[in-house]
Amino acid sequence: MKRVFGLETEYGITVDGVADLDVVRESIEIVRSYTEHGASMKWDYELEDPHNDARGFRAEELLQDTDEAAYFELDKNRPLSFQEIKSDLVLSNGARFYNDHAHPEYSTPECTTLRELVAQDQAGERILAECARRRNSHLPEGCEARLYKNNTDFVGHSYGCHDNYLMRRDVPWEWLVRDVVPFLVTRQIFAGAGKMGVEGEDAAGQPDVYQIAQRSDFFSVLCSIDTMNRRPLVNTRDEPHADAEKYRRFHVIVGDANMSHYATALKIGTTALVLDLIEQGHAPKLELANPIEATKLLSRDQSLQWLIELRDGRTISAIDVQRLYLAAARKHGDDDEETSWLLAEWESVLDDLATDYWRCRDRVDWVAKKFLLTTFQESEGLKWSDPWLQSIDLEYHNVSLEHGLYYELMREGQMRRLVSEDEIRRAIFQPPETTRAFFRGRAVARFNREIESIQWDEIVLASGQLKRTVELAHPAHDAGLDQINTAIREAKSFEELMRRLG
Repeated sequence: MKRVFGLETEYGITVDGVADLDVVRESIEIVRSYTEHGASMKWDYELEDPHNDARGFRAEELLQDTDEAAYFELDKNRPLSFQEIKSDLVLSNGARFYNDHAHPEYSTPECTTLRELVAQDQAGERILAECARRRNSHLPEGCEARLYKNNTDFVGHSYGCHDNYLMRRDVPWEWLVRDVVPFLVTRQIFAGAGKMGVEGEDAAGQPDVYQIAQRSDFFSVLCSIDTMNRRPLVNTRDEPHADAEKYRRFHVIVGDANMSHYATALKIGTTALVLDLIEQGHAPKLELANPIEATKLLSRDQSLQWLIELRDGRTISAIDVQRLYLAAARKHGDDDEETSWLLAEWESVLDDLATDYWRCRDRVDWVAKKFLLTTFQESEGLKWSDPWLQSIDLEYHNVSLEHGLYYELMREGQMRRLVSEDEIRRAIFQPPETTRAFFRGRAVARFNREIESIQWDEIVLASGQLKRTVELAHPAHDAGLDQINTAIREAKSFEELMRRLG
């Protein structure tokens, strides 16, 4: 594959022993506990405009605008600035780490391989676990902060895990929506994280229903620029963070946060292959009768038959929808090692889901979690509506290596591993070398004091009379990018770097 991709993950917070928890304040403290490891509050918001819509207009107002404005009075002594609330950090691995409303968010650096992406995503978990440890060292006795890589608080509020892909700008937006929706609606059968209960905005019920996905309850429109209200299956935000004449960033908000290495790789890899098909004009042509309803029904289907209706009246299973995309990817995809691995794993997981879904418990989160819950429920003689099961559900996502139930499955060899602990530890501090994240991460590690401002696609470096704006308009596969990456790799000093940059 020749695709650039990344993940943004918002983490849930609980604090035991605190009566009136201020989650915004807690999120800020979590992020700030890691300040010495990054470029702090140098993010250039002037280069962002989340109001641009891919359908050709600019939204006047988003819910997040008023939501963020409400947080300015957190400090009793003085109002906090927007930058102080965000508490942005850019890390030496090229990632961004900041407070997003009421959640610490970790955005991986840009990656070009699935192995690289999984390692960077796992690095985010380790960083958040360390932040929780540091935060707990400052909390009163009896209080404990916990962080969860999940997507729901079980009472009607959801937070996101967004996957992002670099695409050609010349692909008509209508084609993209038409061809990607059936895939996004059905990929939850292997990418869902699973959860107890059914939810809507600010409401929850049916605690005895086990769903295959956490986010599926929270989508109400097909296309929209919003991410917090009236969530869409296809997000129309047009913010490429790259050369806008050549590229768009396809911002997917419909997915769950995955603990499983394999689920993460399959989710990102299969979506990247489908986007390749769309760019080539080879994607399957299907039209769902009601994509919003189908998203919810597939997640809640207790029979696991996963049947959905097409606009022409035919019925098809989600597995067969996925097989149509798989067949097209086999026919038109690249012939390289990673694509071959991905196609084989895609076929294997679909076959196992069709034959006996328990076979997938070593790599699909919703199956692994259901096995844990079923085992516990049977051993304790509980009803499926027992609140204890929801607690087990949540602890599957605990990022603490000692307490998280997913990590216990890993230690017991019950979950497949895609990257080693050494690769994860390296990804905590080292950026991918094939993208612009390398320059960004090395600049933070070596010349943090000289960084005046920083963004995904631009860094301003300054010291004394020396000042340079380094444009990073091409995320990967570019001669100019290779040149500046070489410059920061080989420069012995800031002055030499500035000379090499011209």
